[in-house]
Amino acid sequence: MADFMRSALSALSTLSILPALSSLSAVSACSSDHRTPVVLYSPHGRDQLELLERDFERRNPDIDVRWLDMGSQEILDRLRFERVNPQADVWFGGPATIFDRGIHDSLLTPYRPSWADRVGQSGATTFYYPVYRTPAVIAYNSRAVTREQAPQDWDDVLLPRWRDKVIIRDPMASGTMRAIWGLVLVRSVRQTGDTAEGMQWLRRLDGQTKTYTISPALLYEKLARQEGLVSLWDLQDILISQAKGIPLGYVFPRSGTVVIDDAIGLVRGARHPHAARAFIEYVGSEAAQLLTAREVFRLPARTDLPEDAVPAWVAQVEQEMVVADMDWGLLSRNGPAWMSYWDQHVRGTGQP
Repeated sequence: MADFMRSALSALSTLSILPALSSLSAVSACSSDHRTPVVLYSPHGRDQLELLERDFERRNPDIDVRWLDMGSQEILDRLRFERVNPQADVWFGGPATIFDRGIHDSLLTPYRPSWADRVGQSGATTFYYPVYRTPAVIAYNSRAVTREQAPQDWDDVLLPRWRDKVIIRDPMASGTMRAIWGLVLVRSVRQTGDTAEGMQWLRRLDGQTKTYTISPALLYEKLARQEGLVSLWDLQDILISQAKGIPLGYVFPRSGTVVIDDAIGLVRGARHPHAARAFIEYVGSEAAQLLTAREVFRLPARTDLPEDAVPAWVAQVEQEMVVADMDWGLLSRNGPAWMSYWDQHVRGTGQP
């Protein structure tokens, strides 16, 4: 029965791709706009995508930016589904480990932007380049929990006081959560030689978890309504929520946090490659890096930005966070199998 249900859910997930594609095609077909479109698939959310859309179109009035916002894993699945007839031009956002899987599946084509030498890279590739660094944090409802009361490290989330008070974004759809799960499992492999201890840690976290949300928006809503008090998520979204008045705070785990190289790449077979390259050039430009740092709290990947132009919060974050030593290659190779095992054998099995 469990296998049947998983197959059914997988089929529904595939079918859910079709309405969005139909909507995108309808927009393209009905538009009287004579500009060249560039289609983005991105997990970066409406705030950031609309910000960049406006600024890019102001600088490039002959290009029309169109985007679909979805989780990182959902982007990979959709690009695989569309491989013989690509609908997207740019894959904008997600961890390098997921982009590596896209390379393996021939979903990207090489393109080296002019700013490539000014960013760090988690691996040697010409298929994608990081544009942001995305740290994971422990988030909490700041009306119900003080910063001192909040969990100060990953293991603290497993304390009895947080039983049934943890809200988690569904890891199967989220690159951020897959990276956090990866941190736990990579540490387990390093310390014990296999993932058993890490899976047991995730099973204990499952026992603490009230619900897994299908979207980041639901995660924030549930935390704001105090349906849960604690979560594990990315810094940028917590800072944006704070700016909107949502009562969320965050703590960097003392033992170290995972920092995702958040990348961009050119989709293989893109219908509008020239517009796509122009957008990729723009996203990594000094102007766009500073714009997203100021307006939507993106931690720039570029290392050459003028210090006096970078927002003060960036320096504060760099000072506060401890970056964990991650084996991204190991996670890239084994992550899909680890997540499949977690989904089939750990989710829903946690005990108090």
